[in-house]
Amino acid sequence: MKLSREIKTAIVGIGGILLFILGFTYLKSSPIFDNNIQIFAVYDNVGGLQTGNAVSINGYKVGQVKSINFLDRSGKLLVTMSIDDTFKFSNKSIAELFDTGIIGGKGIQIVPDLDPNSPVVMVGDTLVSSVKPGVTELVQQQLNPLQLKVENIISNADSLLVGVNKLLDESTRRNLQEGINGINDLIQSLAQTNRTINEILLSNKTSIDSSLTAMNQTMNNLSHITDTIAKMGLDQSLHQLSSSLRSINSILADVESGEGNLGKLAQEEALYENLEKSTRELSLLLQDLRLNPKRYINVSVFGKKQKDYELPENDPANQKQ
Repeated sequence: MKLSREIKTAIVGIGGILLFILGFTYLKSSPIFDNNIQIFAVYDNVGGLQTGNAVSINGYKVGQVKSINFLDRSGKLLVTMSIDDTFKFSNKSIAELFDTGIIGGKGIQIVPDLDPNSPVVMVGDTLVSSVKPGVTELVQQQLNPLQLKVENIISNADSLLVGVNKLLDESTRRNLQEGINGINDLIQSLAQTNRTINEILLSNKTSIDSSLTAMNQTMNNLSHITDTIAKMGLDQSLHQLSSSLRSINSILADVESGEGNLGKLAQEEALYENLEKSTRELSLLLQDLRLNPKRYINVSVFGKKQKDYELPENDPANQKQ
């Protein structure tokens, strides 16, 4: 049967319309023929959620967002979701809005309520909505206290700098600068002194080495002398000397306490005075014997009269003792 031009034109038009509908639904990721049910959730802010974003349960995609519209004049947003009704869950389940990635993207995950006593979700039910904070929001929540602390630190630092600027007037800054310059000069002087000392040490290295060698030889000689003295029995001699000193100390102690002849002589003043008097008289007797020997020894052969002795002018007996 031959088709007329009008029929062919109608077939082509209907086919184009069908292809357009199929392409549009494919781009929206919504099949034309499905057994999905539509449920709803209300949010204050969808955070960039778009039509066609996935709806999942336990990470498995079970549907997608069909549409987003304002609910009323309050500004709340009504999200329509088309999900597969194969998996049954309660209408008390929660539709949670969450971030699908770090760099962005939103999705809805249903936290299912599997209570068998609760009614199963049906077409047109509205689930309880919630929003799960994303990574950016969590980071922002952690950074806000830190930001406040940093701002307080900066404010305190500004106050401190203002106080320092008030304290450091022109005179003080000039004195600090002069002090810093003095420290630099001191450091340079120390560096110059260090270089001079190094030059002296380098120029006198031979002499210093010789002096150190001689010092080492002297120390060795002293060590040898010490060893020799030790071998000579210095310890025994010192022991004997110590014993002698103890004996002397004992004698001196006896003298001080009045024991023995020396002690009595030291303690008895009368004995000392008698001994001194006897010594003086004996000295006078000996002097008289020297001056007048004929008084004690008289030898006359011819009976000659004794001649008086004349005392010499420089007689030592006349000199004061």
